[in-house]
Amino acid sequence: MKYFEGFEELCGFLPMPGAFLTVKDNAGNVNVMTIGWLSLGIIWSIPVLNVLVRPSRYTYQMMENAKYFSVNAGPGFEKELAFCGSHSGRDLDKIAKAGFKLVPGKTRGVSVIENCGIFYECEIIHKTKIIGETLPPDIKKKYYPSGDFHAVYSGKILCSYKHT
Repeated sequence: MKYFEGFEELCGFLPMPGAFLTVKDNAGNVNVMTIGWLSLGIIWSIPVLNVLVRPSRYTYQMMENAKYFSVNAGPGFEKELAFCGSHSGRDLDKIAKAGFKLVPGKTRGVSVIENCGIFYECEIIHKTKIIGETLPPDIKKKYYPSGDFHAVYSGKILCSYKHT
C-alpha cells in the first residue's frame, strides 16, 4: 500500500488554500473544516497523518468522540475552503451549504468529499495537546495570542489515494 500517495500534491494546497478535514463522531454527526497545517511521517513503525484542531472549534469535540477522519484536497475548491474556514458547524450544515456530496471511503465508517482529487483515510490512534509553555515565544505570540492551543490528532493512515 502506498501510504504517501498524493502527499506532494497535498502539500501544494497548504497552508493556503487548504484542505478539508472530515469527521463523523460516535453520535453520527458529520462536519468538515478547513485545515492549513498537517504532518505526515512514521511513528511507532506506523504511517501517521497528524492534524491540528483548536479546542474552540466545533470539530474539536467531534474529533474527541470519533474513531476516524479523512483529509481531502484538490484544485478548484477555493470558495468552499474559504466558506468552511469561516463558518462553524455549530451554526449550520457546512456540507450541505458548500454543496458537498459525502461518499463512502475505502475504509468502512470513513466518508470522503466526492470530486476531491486526494484522499487520506485515518484511524485516530493518539491525541495530545500543544503545551504553550514549551513553544518558542515568537510562535506562541504569532499563532496563539489568545492561548487557544491546538490539539494534535495522530491518525494511522489506513489508505491514501488519488482520483484524476
